[in-house]
Amino acid sequence: MSDLEFFLLLLASISVPLVILNLIKRKQSGLNLPPGNTGWPFLGETIGYLKPYSATSIGDFMEQHISRFGEIYKSNLFGEPTIVSADSGLNRFILQNEGKLFECSYPRSIGGILGKWSMLVLVGDMHRDMRTISLNFLSHGRLRTHLLPEVVKHTLLVLSSWKENCTFSAQDEAKKFTFNLMAKHIMSLDPGKPETEQLKKEYVTFMKGVVSAPLNFPGTAYRKALQSRSTILKFIELKMEERIQKLRGGGFENMEDDDLLGWVLKHSNLSTEQILDLVLSLLFAGHETSSVAIALAIYFLEGCPNAVQQLREEHLEISRAKKQSGELELSWEDYKKMEFTQCVISETLRLGNVVRFLHRKALKDVRYKGYDIPCGWKVLPVIAAVHLDPSLFDQPQQFNPWRWQQNNGNRGNSSSWSTATNQNFMPFGGGPRLCAGSELAKLEMAVFIHHLVLNYNWELVDKDQAFAFPFVDFPKGLPIKVRHHNFT
Repeated sequence: MSDLEFFLLLLASISVPLVILNLIKRKQSGLNLPPGNTGWPFLGETIGYLKPYSATSIGDFMEQHISRFGEIYKSNLFGEPTIVSADSGLNRFILQNEGKLFECSYPRSIGGILGKWSMLVLVGDMHRDMRTISLNFLSHGRLRTHLLPEVVKHTLLVLSSWKENCTFSAQDEAKKFTFNLMAKHIMSLDPGKPETEQLKKEYVTFMKGVVSAPLNFPGTAYRKALQSRSTILKFIELKMEERIQKLRGGGFENMEDDDLLGWVLKHSNLSTEQILDLVLSLLFAGHETSSVAIALAIYFLEGCPNAVQQLREEHLEISRAKKQSGELELSWEDYKKMEFTQCVISETLRLGNVVRFLHRKALKDVRYKGYDIPCGWKVLPVIAAVHLDPSLFDQPQQFNPWRWQQNNGNRGNSSSWSTATNQNFMPFGGGPRLCAGSELAKLEMAVFIHHLVLNYNWELVDKDQAFAFPFVDFPKGLPIKVRHHNFT
């Protein structure tokens, strides 16, 4: 190739992208984009957006951008042009139009570590099919008959190990509870057994990579997580092969149907790869978010003795009624009586915001409140910003479970207050992608709170608070001491 030919080729390689970029800019120049700032080339404003901050706030970045640009603004996040929404109406609009105007669009690194068949990253018919499997296994009937007794059993297993005057991490205890429950629920693994403990060890390494920078180099958390993912999938596949051998040897009746793995093998046509990613993603979703929510409840309640007292009265009434009737185990009817407990759960999820924001992408050009959202742009509905909006929730940074009582005298028309609250309260997302495990998560929290307030008083040993990284975590693990009391 001559120097002239090389020069012309180089010129073309530079000029073609510039022409395309110019055409895109011309097209966008006719759009009424929200105000905002795109930040640095490629990086955009991602570093500032992901800077850790108190989980009971929206952070300086969001506060400054909302103050300057309003509740809908443009940015450049995760390497893509982005519309950020702190607007409750737009957030509902986005979630309700899933698959029509918007679709789930997580960063590629998330799919790389959770798997291409993970429910978190799937879209369209395949996501619907996977979600249907999860919903069938988490049906109302199974929650009542299978899962409630298991939740009680695993709660008591963790709480009974607590010793007085010993400092321990409440966050770790919550994670132990939810991991053991999900391992039993998904693959019939018993807590404390060597294989369960080894899986837990690999899972901890895996989780550190999920929430780390996606740097696939030796020694990084992301690389270690990919290695742990491989180990976990091999373990799950071995359990699958054991089940299939049972199936071939003795028919369906000899195979476990009480766990997810057995249920999927018997009732679905998923491939091995699809089952592996489904099991891993449900272990991730069912363990991580619920454990954080329980740790947040312990944290918030420690600073609100009036709420603890009212909880104790509610659960004492349930416990005494059971003793009078000669019953021992919690029933579904008992769970439905935990009305103030549900207020505490709602307030914990509103103030703590386990899921801060969601990743979506515009499938078409969309116009909302006079602003244009171009096709292909990333869209981030920020759930936490709505939950902490003072125009929607009175004193939003205060832990106030009584705000959820329909007979709250401070709210005038309780019916309209309830409707408005339900519209703006989205801790489990919404629309077709509403979290399939939302009812199980609330059941776990309620049962854990029931036994916690009836058996213990607790206090923080060291100052700690939840931070958003953006995943929610207690930097010190939420160290507490307990004093055992049998309030029944």
